Amino acid sequence: MEDIEDLVVGAGGAPPGFRLPLSSVGLKPKKKNNNPTKPNTKLSQIPGIQTIYIKTFGCSHNQSDSEYMAGQLSAFGYALSDSPEEADLWLINTCTVKSPSQSAMDTLIAKCKNAKKPLVVAGCVPQGSRDLKELEGVSIVGVQQIDRVVEVVEETLKGHEVRLLNRKTLPALDLPKVRKNKFVEILPINVGCLGACTYCKTKHARGHLGSYTIDSLVGRVNTVIADGVKEIWLSSEDTGAYGRDIGVNLPTLLNAIVAELPPDASTMLRIGMTNPPFILEHLKEIAEVLRHPCVYSFLHVPVQSGSDAVLNAMNREYTVSEFRTVVDTLTELVPGMQIATDIICGFPGETDEDFAQTVSLVKEYKFPQVHISQFYPRPGTPAARMKKVPSNVVKKRSRELTSIFEAFTPYNGMEGRLERIWITEIATDGIHLVGHTKGYVQVLVIAPESMLGTSAIVKITSVGRWSVFGEVIETINHINDESSLRNNKPSQAKCSPCTNPIESCACTREPEPCPCGPESCGPTTFEESSVSRNSMFAEDPNSRNLIGWLLRKRKNHVHKKVECEIASGSMKKQEWAQGSMGEWGVVDKALLGGIFVSFLTIMALLIHLTVRTLASN
Repeated sequence: MEDIEDLVVGAGGAPPGFRLPLSSVGLKPKKKNNNPTKPNTKLSQIPGIQTIYIKTFGCSHNQSDSEYMAGQLSAFGYALSDSPEEADLWLINTCTVKSPSQSAMDTLIAKCKNAKKPLVVAGCVPQGSRDLKELEGVSIVGVQQIDRVVEVVEETLKGHEVRLLNRKTLPALDLPKVRKNKFVEILPINVGCLGACTYCKTKHARGHLGSYTIDSLVGRVNTVIADGVKEIWLSSEDTGAYGRDIGVNLPTLLNAIVAELPPDASTMLRIGMTNPPFILEHLKEIAEVLRHPCVYSFLHVPVQSGSDAVLNAMNREYTVSEFRTVVDTLTELVPGMQIATDIICGFPGETDEDFAQTVSLVKEYKFPQVHISQFYPRPGTPAARMKKVPSNVVKKRSRELTSIFEAFTPYNGMEGRLERIWITEIATDGIHLVGHTKGYVQVLVIAPESMLGTSAIVKITSVGRWSVFGEVIETINHINDESSLRNNKPSQAKCSPCTNPIESCACTREPEPCPCGPESCGPTTFEESSVSRNSMFAEDPNSRNLIGWLLRKRKNHVHKKVECEIASGSMKKQEWAQGSMGEWGVVDKALLGGIFVSFLTIMALLIHLTVRTLASN
């Protein structure tokens, strides 16, 4: 079917960014048929009263798109549900990076059709492969048309098939948004990229580089800080390429954003994935930003292979030596720097020697996070036409590299250290809260849910392979929170780097000179800073129930099996937390005593009633 813009009456369509009135939009009404796979629902024609189920695949950029679409639908009156069975319409936001994610999409589409539910498919799959058989008979919204999702949903609920795929202006950043995590704002700084990797299908969907202006991004940062966001993730297909299409660069943007962050580091910035070519010329400037107390000392830099021959076949536009320069420079200039990377195993033409070079690179740097993937040929890409490595060899290499990586112990030596963490989510075990250090190391703590969205000083009690466990020593209540949010505007004081080498580090309570270097310190010592600290063990009226609250008060549960999710994806590992049971406070003892007395009273009543019954008989 043609794009909806091609069906509008009159030549030329509409100017970029112009919202077409529904009466002027050309549609393809669904005809009645006896095919049970095609939904033929009789829903109310009143828009905005139905329930929508949204499923998202893929990267943080996709997640941001889903949050924007959810925000618009919610603002129009639609209800959002996590239950597909309860929903009147399904909205699937897809990913085209790997075959498994697209296969999962195919399965979900088939399930939706079998349930006879109206369906809208968004994201990179329909944008990059609009003629897929699986997309026949369903409505589609493109990656740069998410600001019109309400129109598509309205018409789909009426039984029409709608397709919006033409690229126009970038979607506005101030659209309504429903965040998956209310403390985390995923901020897309650009769409598309400047690369032409031979294996990449995403370029077909996201297209050439298109950057948002610095003013629009800074404005969005100020808005989300006023909304109470505590982490801002900069997201794009290649963060390092930002601004090259509009005459600016990434360091300029980063400095402009950092200048707006609260000075007490109550809101942290995380820089998104960047490929090596476009940050080589800005390494010192980026290192300076990463040292800032309001910025996580963490960066995702994909290498994909340790062989120059393979990188050349991938058309990655850098060498292994240049990747080493990026890692070595940032590690040298940024204390506590953590770097994550990606590896593709079994790219067409990869020899045993090529793979050995990749293994050697990973062993040398012992990256704390490595995303290992087998090569998947994506239709329409040059790599799909190359001679493939046998699948059994690809799987063997993937297993070998995974085994090597999982043997690393990146967090050994952290036990006993005091760290400042930022807490933003609940672990899937329902007991631990998830926080991150300045270096974005995941820390699991037992604490009341009221600590979500706060910062704390913790003592690392034990370390695992994928995360560390901590005990909260003190919480940090930021002075800008109440006054700023009450007035719905960010604090007038802005974040600025420390220039006094004598002052102690804002990331640690230790009085000795800051181990992070003077540039990463806050404006004052911890004791003198404009921050008030309270014990984590105050009564928590927001806890879900009494028993849960008491469980959280046990600071370290002996041999408690933990499963949790990291921000970038599923943990996929189980760990054992070791420690000793903390002492109970006065309130704990009083509550426990009350429970015990109540239990004895109930037992006494039961015995009394039993005796009376027997006596009467």
